Amino acid sequence: MTQINSSLTPHTTSSTTTDVLWIKNPLSVYTANNQDAGNGILIQGGKIIELVPKGQQPTLTYQKEFDASQHVLMPGLVNTHHHFYQTLTRACPPALNKKLFPWLQTLYPIWAQLTPQFHELATELAMVELLLSGCTTASDHHYLFPQSLSEGIDQQVNVARNLGMRATFTRGSMSLGQDQGGLPPQSVVQSEQNILDDSERLIKNYHQKDDLIEIALAPCSPFSVTQELMKETATLAKQYNVNLHTHLAETEDENNFCLEMFGMRPLDYLDSVGWMNDRTWLAHGIHFNDDEIKRLGAARVGICHCPSSNMVLASGICKVNELKAAGVRMGLGVDGSASNDHSNLMQEVRQALLIQRLRYQADEFTHLDALNLATLGSAQVLNRPDIGELAVGKFADLALYKLDEPRFSGSHDPLAALVLCGAYKADAVMVNGEWKVKENQIQGVDLEALMFKHDAAAKKLFSAAGY
Repeated sequence: MTQINSSLTPHTTSSTTTDVLWIKNPLSVYTANNQDAGNGILIQGGKIIELVPKGQQPTLTYQKEFDASQHVLMPGLVNTHHHFYQTLTRACPPALNKKLFPWLQTLYPIWAQLTPQFHELATELAMVELLLSGCTTASDHHYLFPQSLSEGIDQQVNVARNLGMRATFTRGSMSLGQDQGGLPPQSVVQSEQNILDDSERLIKNYHQKDDLIEIALAPCSPFSVTQELMKETATLAKQYNVNLHTHLAETEDENNFCLEMFGMRPLDYLDSVGWMNDRTWLAHGIHFNDDEIKRLGAARVGICHCPSSNMVLASGICKVNELKAAGVRMGLGVDGSASNDHSNLMQEVRQALLIQRLRYQADEFTHLDALNLATLGSAQVLNRPDIGELAVGKFADLALYKLDEPRFSGSHDPLAALVLCGAYKADAVMVNGEWKVKENQIQGVDLEALMFKHDAAAKKLFSAAGY
């Protein structure tokens, strides 16, 4: 495996301390489950062991305290869709102001120049940016494998473990190149056997081998893989009981492509390849009709709402309320950093609220609904019952925010202020009972050095593509 000089100081993958920590007297608490933790929570060994109701004291003995009287306490945010490598092509001039298909066709030749060194820097930068926003679990959809990047997912696992961040890495794939009627260039297309063999290897090597890492399988989209690969991937995922992920119903152009290419709409296509089940989650899910929404709910499929990306590419607005009412598991994602163009999940909570207010009345989608998407909702999308809420037995993945900036001055409801006033950075972040962010500062990472290397890599990537 290719190794480069990292800016990381390795972290352990789980908390080993036996001390009990009381995070006490929070300014406000969002548990995501309506339980009372008004006077904080107790943590031991990486797990939540007690919720302390408002006005009460812990019943368990504790050895350490964290004064949260200036903090809003929440479950760590959960990001259910991203493309880490795209942090290298933010605000990319040739791709500006384009719809999805021409946007992709413009960027594919640039992305095809991706190297292991660039990929590792992009992964680290994206995960650090997410952590600083209060995100503790990230799912990355990496589907781009130039010949030199055969171990791209292995690199991502190493970065996550060194950071001590929880992650679901999806082994993406593209097998339908331009020569076969697809969108991606042939240089980033792999053989189906190669894809399936590597998918199985990654599951065996990394899936649930520790508390932090899960593997899912994720052919990129209907316009970049064959039906056969979709079917074989579904079979492999069922064999190993891992999740499935892909892009679907993002634009009307995609609907038209599926009708022309396969003679069916995207959801019928998904059904035909064996993906309609509760291990599947989809990115975007915008352009479904009423009957399709009912079918998605009946199958308990999950959908990741990506509001900023949908706005940047003018793709449309996801029907979050209708999908939830039908039984669809709904979560939130920042999507790729070339169509957002940031990796800040707390900002995405506000975007979700605002864009849904264009579909629904003000009392039909609230700030609490937006927060739920990013916490418990996203955990359900990833089939993770151990994260996404503050409850006894759950992992101690936490985000704590201060309201000490001018944007919050004069606010009255702390939870509403986080969303409406535009919180974008956490003061403290914990994963598995270990602090990863303290006083707005990432722990164990030379952020200035990382940004310098990452920015240099972005310029080299752009130059390598002939720009």
